[in-house]
Amino acid sequence: MNDLENHNNESFEALLNESFVTLRSGEIVKGTVINVTDTEVMVNLGYKSDGIISKAEFSNDPHINLKNAVKVGDEIEVYILRVNDGEGIIELSKKRVDIQKGWDILQKAYEAESILTGRVVEAVKGGIIVLNHEVRIFIPASLLGARYIQDLNQFLGQTIHFKIVEFDKKRRKIIGDRKQVLVEERKIKREQLLNSLEVGDLVTGRVSNITGFGAFVDLGGIDGLIHSSELSWKRISKPSDILKIGQEVKARVIQIDKENEKISLSLKKEEENPWTNVEQKYPVGSVVKGKVVRMVPFGAFVELEDGLDGLIHISQIANKHVANAEEELQLGQIIEAKVMEVDEKQKKISLSIKEIKKETEQDNEKENELSQE
Repeated sequence: MNDLENHNNESFEALLNESFVTLRSGEIVKGTVINVTDTEVMVNLGYKSDGIISKAEFSNDPHINLKNAVKVGDEIEVYILRVNDGEGIIELSKKRVDIQKGWDILQKAYEAESILTGRVVEAVKGGIIVLNHEVRIFIPASLLGARYIQDLNQFLGQTIHFKIVEFDKKRRKIIGDRKQVLVEERKIKREQLLNSLEVGDLVTGRVSNITGFGAFVDLGGIDGLIHSSELSWKRISKPSDILKIGQEVKARVIQIDKENEKISLSLKKEEENPWTNVEQKYPVGSVVKGKVVRMVPFGAFVELEDGLDGLIHISQIANKHVANAEEELQLGQIIEAKVMEVDEKQKKISLSIKEIKKETEQDNEKENELSQE
């Protein structure tokens, strides 16, 4: 190779080197993505060598899928961690750029009391870590929901809404509150529900609590109460016999109290109402069979069918004076009685054992008279 050729090669190399940008550690520059793998992203910075972003330096989310997060041809800003001209390696970080910008964005959100969205990336002692603009935000377990939540792992991978309640840039500390957002959302839903529901509407919800007097159903903003008397036409001893917490139910709205924000519900189906056409099923004067199910000071209630009881007044139990029903009747006893009165509107059926006994005695007397003749 002659001197002229050497000179030309040196000149070309010099021009080529001058065309490359100068990079220094700590700088933020723009580059173009030229390759993406499961573990790293390669970026063209217009330098002699391409830069590499490891998965750990791309995002604080350990579960991030790089191929879904960025594509070849995307222009991104990166932070130069290290330039190693000897080995031709340029180490880059995308998350550090995002974090710097993120702190400014989150400070404005904190001051404006804005609702933010973040992905849960870690469950730690006493709470969870949420990512927003690559900034790690701690949400204590006490601020996650209306009730204390013991299993924090259930939130991993979820996207949740929250507000920032503590912001300390110097100590690099941000605390979020999900509970406050849920309370506000629930208030809005409660108002919407109360204004949209009408008596007779069918609603779907989940049983949130069971008491001795009924069950509460979460309708998505407000709880409706199903009183024990509205759980079934059949006789039940306690609400937990037919319902379980977390169970989905369909119920009918029977009363709305907007002022006190109360909704009364019923599981009873009208087509199964045993009192429908009761006057035809149990006409006055007919003799019926039933089971004694309840004793009261003024008599005894007899179950004629599921959800339909008749009352035998204490004066109608026997042809003699009866001080209390237990003297003549027992719980579970099957008896015959005569229908004396039926009131479908008031849901009342009056029964009498005495009338049957009286008629039996009269029939016996007639038979005796006829036999004597």
